[in-house]
Amino acid sequence: MRALLRVIAAFAGLAIAAPAASAAQQGLIAPPSACPNQSDPGAPLAVQAQAMRCMTNFAREGKGQSPLTVAPALDRAARGKSGDILRCDEFGHEACGRDFTHWFEQVGYAGSRCSAFGENIAWGTGSLGTVRSIFSAWIRSPGHRANILGAFADLGVGLRIGALEGNPGAHVWTQEFGSRRC
Repeated sequence: MRALLRVIAAFAGLAIAAPAASAAQQGLIAPPSACPNQSDPGAPLAVQAQAMRCMTNFAREGKGQSPLTVAPALDRAARGKSGDILRCDEFGHEACGRDFTHWFEQVGYAGSRCSAFGENIAWGTGSLGTVRSIFSAWIRSPGHRANILGAFADLGVGLRIGALEGNPGAHVWTQEFGSRRC
C-alpha cells in the first residue's frame, strides 16, 4: 500500500490547506543531529512526541521566538484528539462530533477569558507518518506555521497509531497550542 499524508490546521476553528514550501522555510526544519529520532516511525510514541516537540521549538527559536513549555494537560488533550480521529475514523478538528475546544475543556485548560488555542492535526502512513514528514508538511503550510510560530506559551503533542480511512498503521498527530496570558 502506498504511503499517505494529510494535514489540517485550526486556529479558532479555521481550517487551511497545505501549499508548497519556500526556500526560506527550509531553515525551520531541524537537522537530525538537532532533533534525534525524527525519521523512525517505529520509535516509542513518547520518543516520537519528544522529537516533534524539539522540531517545533527549533523552528520557533529560528524565528527568534521563545520555546513552548511542555503542558501535560495539553499532551492529554492532544492524545485525546488523535484518539477521537482513530476511534471515529474521521479526520477533522470536530472528530466524533466534538467541538474544536472539547479536549482543551476536558483536561481543564480552557476556561480563562484570556485563553487562546490552536491545533494542528495530520496523519501519514509509512515514511510519511514520521515526525520529519509531518513537521515538514506543517511548516510549509501558512496555517500550521502560524500555529507553530504563534503567540502561544504552551504545547501538547499527541500521537496515536491505528487504522484510518482504510489505511492500517496510520500515525495520527495532534499539536495543541495554548496560552493563558492576557
